[in-house]
Amino acid sequence: MRVYLDNAATTPFDKEVLKAMYEVMETDYGNPSSIHSHGREVRTHIEKARKTVAGLLHASPSEFFFTSGGTEADNMAIRCGIIDLGIKHAITSIIEHHAVLHTLQALEKSGDIRLSYVNIDSKGLVDFKHLEELLHSNERSFVSLMHANNELGTLTDIEAVGHLCEQYNAIYHCDTVQTMGHYSHDLSKLKVHFLVCAAHKLHGPKGVGFLYINHAIKIKPMIFGGSQERNMRGGTENVYGIIGLAKSLEIAYQEMEEHHEYIQGLKSYMMEELVKNVPGIEFNGETVPEKSLYTVLNVSFPEMEMAEMLLFSLDIAGISASGGSACSSGTNIGSHVLNGIHANPDRPAVRFSFSKLNTREEIDYVVEKVKELCSVSLKA
Repeated sequence: MRVYLDNAATTPFDKEVLKAMYEVMETDYGNPSSIHSHGREVRTHIEKARKTVAGLLHASPSEFFFTSGGTEADNMAIRCGIIDLGIKHAITSIIEHHAVLHTLQALEKSGDIRLSYVNIDSKGLVDFKHLEELLHSNERSFVSLMHANNELGTLTDIEAVGHLCEQYNAIYHCDTVQTMGHYSHDLSKLKVHFLVCAAHKLHGPKGVGFLYINHAIKIKPMIFGGSQERNMRGGTENVYGIIGLAKSLEIAYQEMEEHHEYIQGLKSYMMEELVKNVPGIEFNGETVPEKSLYTVLNVSFPEMEMAEMLLFSLDIAGISASGGSACSSGTNIGSHVLNGIHANPDRPAVRFSFSKLNTREEIDYVVEKVKELCSVSLKA
């Protein structure tokens, strides 16, 4: 049996998404910037997709800009938001995705900002008292805190963050890559200035995403070269990717409640079975459903011989999982997220992440293989 439990890294294509993309690929090939009929037809597809996204998130189509994915969207929001708005102080956490952390740290190194890190607890939850202290002690800050941590699954109360930012005249950027399509985001109510999406996290294509920019914010482009995306992002649009993004988000919203219940059931079942079958098993991050992303489970295994071979052994058994963020795979410095919550470095950790395509039978198989691997390793 082969089991894919690395959906936080990327998800399999939804067949309906592929169908929507192929239908346009076969017939419409014009450049959307061209004024002739072939170009206008393709432009219509892009603007229809933009309206679909905007309608689902309760915002104006003019507030959405298509990008190459979440990393570009994060970079654009942070770099342009800080430099163009003249902000000199930023707040983030030490467990943010590297698309956020590395961008902010580069701006700090170049002298553009002072960077503060809000305190987090052992589960990755934000210390809101400390956040307010940081906001209060600085005239205007740029706050970048993600909705759900991509390794732990711990959720941040972004409504509370938004209200604090509004109170202290701060700019709020929220990385919602892991939660887009899994939770409903009502931008008519959420106090956020920048929000991002990557289509491949919700059964859509890779290489496409979007950046939401609140209409009250005016920034300059990060990528120059043409008048695309209303002069905000130069370069010919990834037309078929944009169509796939809109379709995947539309499907996600239609099936959200059903899939939430189903996937949460898989996650809870796996937790129960691991506790019953693997002595000493623990979980990193928040696991209470209301505070934890239902698609992510970070498992801390007992200390064992050859711990670094655990992921490889799972792969040999046909199980695809991750040791942390996929963007860190291949490195030997360990997860900055697990280090940030002071997880025991002697206990190997594996992130299992689920989708609507996984089954309980697959979970049974994974638990059985994990039990075997731990039993052999602990005896050794």
